[in-house]
Amino acid sequence: MRPVFFVLTFLGVMALCFWAYRENYATQAALRDMGRLQNEIASLREALALQRAEWAYLNRPERLRELATLNFDRLGLLPLEPVQFGAAAQVSYPAPMLLPGDDLFPDISNPVDVTGQFSTEPAPSPVDGQFP
Repeated sequence: MRPVFFVLTFLGVMALCFWAYRENYATQAALRDMGRLQNEIASLREALALQRAEWAYLNRPERLRELATLNFDRLGLLPLEPVQFGAAAQVSYPAPMLLPGDDLFPDISNPVDVTGQFSTEPAPSPVDGQFP
């Protein structure tokens, strides 16, 4: 019985060694991929920062004013002036949605029944701005 126990223990230890060996190489591959992705992210962030700086450089007001003046004949662009811009208070926002229960929702105190019967009599005419 002892030799069988030793053989089974040896096989269990070998299986655990094989599992640890595979996990070690899988972890190293994942770390290499993570390092490669971090390098790619760093290079993309650097390129993005460079493009933002270039965009800010190309959108300088004095440069745009000069381009508008040079190309006025072809494009009809006017030079940028501060009066061309509006204030935030001039922006019209949509009205808020009113829901039942809100303080702004109108209360209906005297409802009118609109499911009445049809009559063949003529409609009453207003007398002094009021109906009889």
